Amino acid sequence: MSDNLVIVESPAKVKTIKKFLGSNYEVLASNGHVRDLPKSQLGFDPQNDYEPKYITIRGKGELLASLRKAVKKADKVYLATDPDREGEAISWHLLQALNLDGKTVKRITFNEITKNAVKESLKNARNIDMNLVNAQQARRMLDRMVGYRISPLLWAKVKRGLSAGRVQSVALRIICDREAEIDAFIPEEYWSFDALLSVKGEKNPIAAHYIGNADGKVDIRSGEQLDRIKKELDNALYEVAEVKKGERVRKAPLPFTTSTLQQEASRTLNFSTQKTMRIAQQLYEGVDIKGEGTVGIISYLRTDSVRISDEARGMAESYIKENYGDKYLGTPVQKSAKDGKKVQDAHEAIRPTDPYRTPVKIKESLSRDQLRLYTLIWKRFVASQMSPAVYDTTNVKIKAGDHRFGIAASKRRFDGFMSVYTEEDESKEEGNVLKKELTEKSALTFEGFDEKQHFTQPPAHFTEASLVRAMEELGIGRPSTYAPTITTLLARHYVAKDGKNIFVTELGEAVNRIMVDSFSSIVDKDFTANMEILLDNVEDGSVEWKTIISNFYPDLDEAVKVAQKELEHVTIQYEETDVKCDLCGRNMVIKYGPHGKFLACPGFPECRNTKPYLEKLGVKCPKCGKDIVIRKTKKGRRFYGCEDYPNCDFMSWQKPTGIKCKKCGSIMIEKGNRLQCINENCGFITEKPADND
Repeated sequence: MSDNLVIVESPAKVKTIKKFLGSNYEVLASNGHVRDLPKSQLGFDPQNDYEPKYITIRGKGELLASLRKAVKKADKVYLATDPDREGEAISWHLLQALNLDGKTVKRITFNEITKNAVKESLKNARNIDMNLVNAQQARRMLDRMVGYRISPLLWAKVKRGLSAGRVQSVALRIICDREAEIDAFIPEEYWSFDALLSVKGEKNPIAAHYIGNADGKVDIRSGEQLDRIKKELDNALYEVAEVKKGERVRKAPLPFTTSTLQQEASRTLNFSTQKTMRIAQQLYEGVDIKGEGTVGIISYLRTDSVRISDEARGMAESYIKENYGDKYLGTPVQKSAKDGKKVQDAHEAIRPTDPYRTPVKIKESLSRDQLRLYTLIWKRFVASQMSPAVYDTTNVKIKAGDHRFGIAASKRRFDGFMSVYTEEDESKEEGNVLKKELTEKSALTFEGFDEKQHFTQPPAHFTEASLVRAMEELGIGRPSTYAPTITTLLARHYVAKDGKNIFVTELGEAVNRIMVDSFSSIVDKDFTANMEILLDNVEDGSVEWKTIISNFYPDLDEAVKVAQKELEHVTIQYEETDVKCDLCGRNMVIKYGPHGKFLACPGFPECRNTKPYLEKLGVKCPKCGKDIVIRKTKKGRRFYGCEDYPNCDFMSWQKPTGIKCKKCGSIMIEKGNRLQCINENCGFITEKPADND
């Protein structure tokens, strides 16, 4: 019989933690929440001080019975759910549901699942923090109010199956506002203008960028303006007017927060936010490492703090000294908050639990995606504790009559943290290097002009990464909500993805219009951000949680009643295709079902014909010239085939491209970061063109 019972959230943690604690401890999992507000009703009584009504989640009865049996056998019970508001609330619900009267019950938390962290948490066991619990209760009830009062309205006015959400609806508005900016954008013309100058000792001419004239900076806005400048430069003498040398320091990056990890994993690994969090959860809960057993290899993944513990910093310092030398050891600035905002500083930044556990050492124990994400986290953390990169800079001003040109060059003198970790914009800084030093006596010979017409570009469509960044900057949501919010928007078909870019659908626009017109405060960015601050105030004990609820609900209730009377029914115009209905001849439209898009006859309910929707790649079949479409096997595996199947039997497991093989003329298919000829007898391979997203 075990004297101590430890209850965690996830079954994946059980094996890891059991190994650390030994035979005196029984470790069991609650499988997340065991109680929640009922699905069939609002779940609280506005007439009774908004008291929530919790019930056992369906299907959890048997689990709770087994946990109660284990509780009876134990002297002490440790509630070891995740170290955040949600985890605190789960522990509180377990306390209510398990009949723990007469037992010694303590709450323990650990930022990483390692032997030292788990053992240390037992020494620092505490009581449940009701401020954290109440912050979670307030968030849950606010979300329930918005969802349960507004969603039925959307069903009645638009279509069934829709939903509104306190954070989700604001995120949708942000996307719609960006789409409106893009639609309203009017491009403006501008020109880049360089003088190509040869210098003795330089093999190729140097490009000097046009700055302006003797009076200051000048932007070139038209071809006529450019022609006037060129005319004034006829027979001009190009002379070095000034040479300034300096030093620029590039500081090491901060370690990852949830937001920055999601952004960087999207940019460099092409992971969705949901995939990033799923894999990070696996790395946190425990991976079976050869020679070590099951161990958590990263710290807790839901955090907006960049703080690092003294122990973690000490391990990083030792690793850097041993492997790179003292000069690579930095003195990182420790920040606990960004821009004065409150952060979940109880958590550290996301980091490896041991920097000596390098990606190379454990690559055989990880899946491909686990290794890629762990490598990103490991490199970023080690780099964050290293010294800055140092550049020598040269800025040259060139006089040509009344006009001025400039050359800016830099050369990296010391790589510092960049020996471990570089970002795309950092590597670009290596581009402009002067091989020959310029002085005011350097002779310059004019070789010609390089001029290019440009047009200003509209704001970029949101990607998952840039949407997370926008939500974080606006204070909307918290680390745990970014990925679920985006997943919900996609699942409801309010937005769709084309490559990495997110586009709002007609359905999303209709829902957003209703929310903006009838529930303007709920989709107001400042209001939502202030609500997050109020929840933080509940967490620190300065605001009573029911005060927030009682102030919010009456206004929402009144807005719903007005909308029910005043809102007209919205008809969604479905996207029409050129596919004819086999039964009545109408052009079929694209609709959304539980499993995604399908083709339906617009004559419903008179005509109920439907067909699978086959998404075209924009690539022609090499056998018959018709379109290649995305198909799925019966088990759901994706492949690419001709739309004229079964008349044409072309298929490929890899994605075909419109690029032709330079060797034999066949089409090329994607193979990771490379392109390979589909003709097995050819075997030509080349690098994949750069993505323009």
